[in-house]
Amino acid sequence: MTKSKRAGSEKNLQLLCVQLGFELRRLELLKEALTHRSAGGRNNERLEFLGDAALGFIIAQELFRRFPRAREGELSRMRAMLVNQTALAEIAQKLQLGDWLILGPGELKSGGFRRDSILSDAFEAIVGALFEDQGMETCRRWVLDLFEARLAALDAGVCKDPKTRLQEFVQARSRSLPRYELIAQHGAPHAQTFEVACYVDLLPEASLGKGPSRKRAEQEAAEAALAKLSLTFGKSL
Repeated sequence: MTKSKRAGSEKNLQLLCVQLGFELRRLELLKEALTHRSAGGRNNERLEFLGDAALGFIIAQELFRRFPRAREGELSRMRAMLVNQTALAEIAQKLQLGDWLILGPGELKSGGFRRDSILSDAFEAIVGALFEDQGMETCRRWVLDLFEARLAALDAGVCKDPKTRLQEFVQARSRSLPRYELIAQHGAPHAQTFEVACYVDLLPEASLGKGPSRKRAEQEAAEAALAKLSLTFGKSL
């Protein structure tokens, strides 16, 4: 049986549900989730759209609950570490979704069942199918069970404040410590805004931050510096 036809029958779709660990009332949603646009007709793009939103919310909520002291930027970085094409493709491979994909002849011949983009899209579409058929709570339990090891393995350093992470980054490269300079302070005494510049040897320009206190402005400036360094060094900081 070819890889593009395994999910075609109701019996095979039921077997896949057992393999994935959930039940669906509407098996046609699962078939749709596995159907790449190259196969023609109804495909998984709409369910992928829904699944992407549901997955993003589930992971965001779980990070919000697990890391109560993490700031918005830190939560966003952690979510990006968990929900990206490579990570989702790895999960899809563990679930052996490639064996069940419904592909057009061209994609089938070129090995589309191994392609990260197709696998990650199919995984998101399955999340969308489960959400549509069983609702958020069932979908949430299934997703979090799949992501538990990755959530538990998140580097505790991700939750360090930006100034600490920036200092550790430059020290690891034997560079001078970041320097912070207050460049502006304005507003009424009870509602002031501070503006701070952060200078790092590894960057050609200062990084700026604003906040209701000098400390908060320094953290924002360090966050901005980390974002620039992430682009320069090609990795999340």
